[in-house]
Amino acid sequence: MIRQRTLKSVVTATGVGLHGGRKVTLTLRPAAPDTGIVFHRVDLDPPLTLPADPYAVCDTRMCSGLEQGGHKVGTVEHLMSALAGLGIDNLHVDVDAPEIPILDGSSAPFVFLLQSAGIEEQRAAKKFLRVKKAVEYVEGDKWVRLEPYDGFRLAFSIVFNHPAIDSTSTRVEVDFARDSYIRDVARARTFGFMQDVEFMQANGLALGGSLENAIVMDEYRVLNAEGLRYADEFVKHKVLDAIGDLYLCGHPLLASYSAHKAGHALNNQILRVLLEEKEAWELVSFDQEAATPPAVSHQFAPLVALA
Repeated sequence: MIRQRTLKSVVTATGVGLHGGRKVTLTLRPAAPDTGIVFHRVDLDPPLTLPADPYAVCDTRMCSGLEQGGHKVGTVEHLMSALAGLGIDNLHVDVDAPEIPILDGSSAPFVFLLQSAGIEEQRAAKKFLRVKKAVEYVEGDKWVRLEPYDGFRLAFSIVFNHPAIDSTSTRVEVDFARDSYIRDVARARTFGFMQDVEFMQANGLALGGSLENAIVMDEYRVLNAEGLRYADEFVKHKVLDAIGDLYLCGHPLLASYSAHKAGHALNNQILRVLLEEKEAWELVSFDQEAATPPAVSHQFAPLVALA
């Protein structure tokens, strides 16, 4: 059986919010089977609960956030990406600010936190959202598509017309039947342009942004002294974001995702298009090894035997 997963223990980290620039404390707590990923604004009285839900997504210009009753939890995509990459189904996420800390701008610190807490399998079958019929969302020259696939594969292409980006690979395909989330995706950082950062900070945005948590470029080059972590780090980060955005549907996908010039908004739109076309998807579990697609067995290999 491919089982649901949660954490073995509670883990806490502090960091800076990318947009607010204020200190944020994040606590990750184990959750019972079929709970899903649930965010809690513990700085509010009473605390506000926001389950991962594509219909609660807001602020897709700069990040993916969740909103309820006028209160938000922003910049959830890097944490959600790490949870998807490690196969965590059930988790309580406590945060004392309107956004998740940016940490180093990738999902690698979240992977470290989750692994530090320990991951355990639960006595419940993992529920996958399997795409049965291709769906597409197009907006001008940008598009995103989900197609049937017995695994999880992502192909992404970007166009920025910037010398630092154009000198790297601007297209990538990641297939978790062969690729590793931790090795091949998790360390890719968010990126931006110095003139944009300066403009946003002058208008009260990206107040926590720095060379410590993003790849920053001027008109010609990358300003970070250490350079890039991957030769294709720019497009790899778009894949990292897409994994997190798509996991807001509440289940791991069995699908082939492809996109061109897409971002948080289009990733959210394709989830809504999919969910609203009832014949295009189904929830499935794999109780028997013989019935489990090889790509799923590879991606979610058992962690430990349950006592």
